[in-house]
Amino acid sequence: MNRFDGAWHRLKLLVTSETFLYVVKRLLQGLLTLLLASALSFAIIQFAPGDFLDTLRQNPKISPERIEELKEQFGLDQPAIIQYWRWLVRVVTKFDFGTSFAYFRPVSSLLLERIPATLLLAVASIFITWTIAIPLGILAAVNQNRTTDRFLQVISYTGQGFPSLITALLLLILAQNLSPLVPVGSMTSINHDDLSAIGKVLDIGWHMILPTIALSITSFAGLQRITRGELLDVLRQDYIQTARAKGLPENRVIYVHALRNAINPLITILGFEFASLLSGSFIAEIFFNWPGLGRLILQAVTAQDLYLVM
Repeated sequence: MNRFDGAWHRLKLLVTSETFLYVVKRLLQGLLTLLLASALSFAIIQFAPGDFLDTLRQNPKISPERIEELKEQFGLDQPAIIQYWRWLVRVVTKFDFGTSFAYFRPVSSLLLERIPATLLLAVASIFITWTIAIPLGILAAVNQNRTTDRFLQVISYTGQGFPSLITALLLLILAQNLSPLVPVGSMTSINHDDLSAIGKVLDIGWHMILPTIALSITSFAGLQRITRGELLDVLRQDYIQTARAKGLPENRVIYVHALRNAINPLITILGFEFASLLSGSFIAEIFFNWPGLGRLILQAVTAQDLYLVM
């Protein structure tokens, strides 16, 4: 009994703790945000003129009776509020996002097919960005106001001045001039299935070069500037001046004492950057014909594929 009372007391302390209440509050806020976002998306699609069946209505080979059957099958004959409610209930109770009108397949299976391609681009972009930007940011901070620093700042400002749209266009033009040295689009070559396992990996990596660069340039420029600024702030701290006064080697002061504290804020940025890359990969996927979520979303919006857009 005493053991039960002790467990109950610990559970009560956990539930009433500020940390637990904060986590619950944030989870509820997240669920509310998702609910409002889904309702807003549904409303925007409903307010758009026409629906997915408009294209089929223009096909003389499809009878009006068949159109009505599809309308009833997809639930488009119901009021908008009923359609949304049914979709929401399926998502909450069965984790069923509905069936794509255009593909006649479950939305979840379509998403699972495209997510790996988008994740691959995002992870590759983050790896390249952080591998190059952080060392260059450190180099710029160590050589503050010197020629190296000014040169890297010019590169940084230039990179941030080019949006992903312009960068993708320039890279596409470059690829066309360098073809077949650099592939223009798609994720694999025509003979991809005939390649060995290593050959398939190299083939995908070869096709990833341009879209990864298009995604990385803007992120690289921003991260380089942030790294430089954070390291310069740390180098001005009193404990760094004390370490120098004690006669520690400059490399030890910078790379052991200063860099450790300068890197900490960058870890926080990593999560936000990953999320922004997932959403920002849209342009790269469209321009380079990459089979990820970006292209799928564009096709769904164009076709007014209601549940796929949701």
